[in-house]
Amino acid sequence: MQAGWSIPDITNAENGRFRDLIRAQTGIHLGDQKRHLLVARLAQRLKTLGLDSFSTYYDYVAADKSGAELRQVINRITTNKTSFFREPHHSEFLRSRLIPEARQRGQNELRIWSAGCSSGEEPYSMAITVAEALGKFHGWSVRILASDIDTEILGRARAGRYAIDTMEGVPAERVRAHFMRGFGEFEGLAQVRPELQRMIDFRQINLSHPDWGVIERFDAVFCRNVIIYFDRPTQQRIVERLAGRLKPDGYFFSGHSENLHWLRHLLDPVEPTVYRLQKGARSE
Repeated sequence: MQAGWSIPDITNAENGRFRDLIRAQTGIHLGDQKRHLLVARLAQRLKTLGLDSFSTYYDYVAADKSGAELRQVINRITTNKTSFFREPHHSEFLRSRLIPEARQRGQNELRIWSAGCSSGEEPYSMAITVAEALGKFHGWSVRILASDIDTEILGRARAGRYAIDTMEGVPAERVRAHFMRGFGEFEGLAQVRPELQRMIDFRQINLSHPDWGVIERFDAVFCRNVIIYFDRPTQQRIVERLAGRLKPDGYFFSGHSENLHWLRHLLDPVEPTVYRLQKGARSE
């Protein structure tokens, strides 16, 4: 890092080049109002590398054939705001409706996808809900696919360690049942118990990429507060593909700021932010 370094201004041309790069790589659309966010998220890389302009940094990214610096750009531009049991009504729906319906169909397996899992609180919340509902599984096979585009945040999710003071909304009995309290260098942290971690497969998946490498069918797909970062054509393409990975009786869960009424040819609303794949809808 350079002493006395200050954040350089970004020109319209530089801003446009990075916006185009990010959109081409991730599908994320950064409007003009996101200019300051772009600068704030990337400035640290310029400082670390000792670069004095965004044009120089763009050339550096383009010249890195390993793709490592491009991953740095993507990791910094994605938003990772989440918490345990962030949408409580979704956990309740999973517990009181989806799982009982699976039982009635004679199922003994559950497959769930957390698309845009961020630092892992969402899939671990699902794992806790399922474990409690099934009473430690008793003959059930439960697998949760947790995916994100951000490689750094996936590393944190796999580790499964969280600051206890960020878990205020989780009842103490749940914390005791599903986490181990850290000691020594891990003082103040809670570690997800291994039996929950084994339920979850963390993978890097770029939802805008044509090949996800996902062949499973899912009882539920959670894609919450993710598609708001894409333009409408990209939103439709991603949601249609995600819905195409649902089983015939599968459910799609969106975020509280997302309304999918324009996809009623594919998804029937069940309750706010919960949809069901229409009967007869074509799967991917």
